[in-house]
Amino acid sequence: MRLSTSTVLVTGGLGYIGSHVVPDLLDRGWRVRILDNGYRVDADTAARISALPGVEVVEGDVRYPASIATAMPGVEAVVHLAAVCLNKSIRDPAESLDVNLLGTHNVIDSAARNGVRRIVYASSASVYGNPISLPMHEDDVTSPITPYCIAKLGGEQLLRFHAERSNISWLALRLFNVYGPGQTTDHYYTSVILTFLRRLAAGEVPQIDGRGEQSMDFIYVTDVARAFGMALDSSASGEALNVGSGHDTTVAELAHLLIKMLDLDVQPVFRAREVLVTQRRASLDKVQKVLGWESQVELPEGLAAVIAHLEQTGALK
Repeated sequence: MRLSTSTVLVTGGLGYIGSHVVPDLLDRGWRVRILDNGYRVDADTAARISALPGVEVVEGDVRYPASIATAMPGVEAVVHLAAVCLNKSIRDPAESLDVNLLGTHNVIDSAARNGVRRIVYASSASVYGNPISLPMHEDDVTSPITPYCIAKLGGEQLLRFHAERSNISWLALRLFNVYGPGQTTDHYYTSVILTFLRRLAAGEVPQIDGRGEQSMDFIYVTDVARAFGMALDSSASGEALNVGSGHDTTVAELAHLLIKMLDLDVQPVFRAREVLVTQRRASLDKVQKVLGWESQVELPEGLAAVIAHLEQTGALK
């Protein structure tokens, strides 16, 4: 049972998902210490999160145990978000494995040495690879196809390894296609939303790889943040849980939906190109049973928030 003064360490807490997770944890009564190296961080967002009451920021990198050692003492729990994104892992596998696998080991190892009782880990639906059937269940065969995916699955296995040798309890959240206002365009899958919107704003039509039949399970970022908070406060342990909407949307359907929302009279164009992952749809049975969590923001509502944010910031006119 945590105290009112309990502190959770959030690695990568100044990043996109972290900037939503941190306020949720504060609302739940946690004090938050952030470990972040400042890479891929929006300066305004970082300043806003750093200034929140109950937040402490430690500059450091999960690749270096000494950095983690400065942030871990006195921490009761850890939310591990820090990672190198999927598309960068294809260009530089060594860095991806260094950050996403060895960095994860460093965090878990330090947590175990410091008596941390709980870890919630940001895993990924990419551990499944291309699914044999939909929806995708947590006990499906995993078949990761990039260094990022391999490292994310390895992180889950490292949690099991360390938990057997310490008193740490843990949950891994397999995130599907996270999106929302303020997201950057370097997120491999969900960047398609911003790419389509910016093309439409510039008077150009969306370009779709292949026939547009590849699908994603879009999950709004505040729903994801709530899942982390619920997972941290839960007593469940040793489980990997899907966090998605439970619905799949093809890229072609997404393009037509955005065109309709912007009230435009255009059609997308299709181009021959290899598609990395063909389908995504999460089974939510397990996460609903274990955490009582379910998504709350439907795709049209979430896309409307993204459009409003782009219009407010002048990025969409």
